[in-house]
Amino acid sequence: MEKVLSIYKRPYDEKYPVVCFDEMPRQLIGESRASEPMIPGHPEHVDYEYVRNGTCNVLMAVEPLGAWRMAEVTKTKTARDWALFTEKIATVFSKAEKIILVEDNLNTHKAASWYEVFPPKKAKELMERFELVYTPKHGSWLNIAEIELNVVSGQCLNRHIGDIDTMRHEVAAWERERNNKQSGVDWQFTAEDARIKLKRLYPVIK
Repeated sequence: MEKVLSIYKRPYDEKYPVVCFDEMPRQLIGESRASEPMIPGHPEHVDYEYVRNGTCNVLMAVEPLGAWRMAEVTKTKTARDWALFTEKIATVFSKAEKIILVEDNLNTHKAASWYEVFPPKKAKELMERFELVYTPKHGSWLNIAEIELNVVSGQCLNRHIGDIDTMRHEVAAWERERNNKQSGVDWQFTAEDARIKLKRLYPVIK
């Protein structure tokens, strides 16, 4: 926890950008009957019945100090999805000496995933581009990318979306708008705060 918090205190450095990564599953929900559009004096009518059209996964990368994010909708949540997405992050930050990637410790979020997907030379290049920093177990609240996933859920995905193409279109439009507005995250919680507010989590030295 304190390692992640100390990283968040660092000033902006384009050579060592801090990027947070997280992902969330989403159900694809279609309507069993067409809704009736809103008209003057009457709200939109949506039938309570719906159709399950499977699931998808929303990947999210956020650079808090750079007011930048990248979102992608995938059909699966595999080592390959993570490896390909981190390759895109590396391309965005092509001039960085090292990308500090904050993420949870899911078993696919590791260097071995690069070797499963890419030839050894490419996998090693990616491994050397990143420093992988993991949030502690039950500490997902430390990941700023989770905050951004909550934002996209509330602003964009709080309705029925029945197919993955529409999901991709909507998430891409949301991403462009957020980046155009340069919406950042002002993280205030520090290790010093944690030692006071989360004192119960620290060992007692006798």
